[in-house]
Amino acid sequence: MTNIIVVGGGAGGLELATKLGRTLGRKGRANVTLVDRKASHLWKPLLHEVATGSLDEGVDAISYRAHAKNHYFDFQLGSLADIDRERKTIKLAALHDKSDGELLMPERELSYDILVMAIGSTSNDFNTAGVRDNCIFLDSPEQARRFRNEMNNEFLKLHANSGNGTVDIAIVGGGATGVELSAELHNAIKELHNYGFKDLDSSKLNVTLVEAGERILPALPPRISGAAQQELIKLGVNVRTGTMVVKAEEDGLNTKDGDKISAQIMVWAAGIKAPDFLKDIAGLETNRINQLVVKPTLQTTRDEDIFVIGDCAACEQPDGSMVPPRAQSAHQMASRCFANIVAKLTDRELKDYVYKDHGSLVSLSRFSTVGSLMGNLTRGSMMVEGRLARVVYISLYRMHQIALHGFIKTGLMMLVSRINRVLRPSLKLH
Repeated sequence: MTNIIVVGGGAGGLELATKLGRTLGRKGRANVTLVDRKASHLWKPLLHEVATGSLDEGVDAISYRAHAKNHYFDFQLGSLADIDRERKTIKLAALHDKSDGELLMPERELSYDILVMAIGSTSNDFNTAGVRDNCIFLDSPEQARRFRNEMNNEFLKLHANSGNGTVDIAIVGGGATGVELSAELHNAIKELHNYGFKDLDSSKLNVTLVEAGERILPALPPRISGAAQQELIKLGVNVRTGTMVVKAEEDGLNTKDGDKISAQIMVWAAGIKAPDFLKDIAGLETNRINQLVVKPTLQTTRDEDIFVIGDCAACEQPDGSMVPPRAQSAHQMASRCFANIVAKLTDRELKDYVYKDHGSLVSLSRFSTVGSLMGNLTRGSMMVEGRLARVVYISLYRMHQIALHGFIKTGLMMLVSRINRVLRPSLKLH
């Protein structure tokens, strides 16, 4: 049978492996394998809620191995080390125990007929001095947990000091991640009272959002980004636009203007790039941020048996623009890649992927959201704010769940999640 390997279990990769398993794997037409260096999947747009403790990742995370068994594909835990295009194999690095370095699994090779790269992206520090040593990158559950632990520790120290002082958090990058984290922080501090911190309120939290551009949320229309900024200011966030960070130190950020933004915790959310090891891997064409360059069919420019989807794909559209690194892009790419793989196996013509902008929504707190809907599908964008926008924002995650589990199981999961929120506080301190 045809061996299909999907490397990366993010939004696009897991949806694709699930579709391939349900169709080709279930019918015995192909061996489908998903490879990821983690054991479970969490939708990346939820990381800011994990970071603040307002989301229990134990409820929303999906075990790759269990999901694979239920959807007729195989799962391999491991990190991609190399691709041999001539032999059509990939090499997975040896797996060691993080606590004592014990070898758990040696290097392995897997053979493929069709390979799909869906490994997502990492934060781009643009080689800014001190960032890697002093800042948290909110691009993985591990980093989100690190942020939550450091924030909780700072509040514990503040409480032990009779509440004197503030917890200062600086977030660099006024895109969706930075804006959502800024808002969620002020929403989460209210939950501290459930754990005995009665003397702590929003006045003890000092959040600064730093953006190098003229306004936050530059991908959204000015009216919407302006509304978002006003909401953040109401929450007490200090929004600094037109401010470029040139260095990160242990106690804060240095700006190009010579200012010092003091902070105990710093988050870098100013841009993305594909992982560094992708640069020219196996002789494939890459761009300046390590993305693999693809043709409109999502096949790499130098190997038609290798497809790329999601944030690690450099896909140019007919108008010359590049497909943006969004969850909706990964979802759409997964669907087109699935159809093209089936077409390739049945000797039918592959179709080009065309990005459809369904709009952008940014969550400002549990009940407030702003954004634009329908994107370029209407004459101008339809601006939405408040509860309606919040409902649509949540529905984007439900669409991802439906793609993985179907309607019935997703409905049951929504019910369990609702009961979970009612029965216990949403903030967990660890």
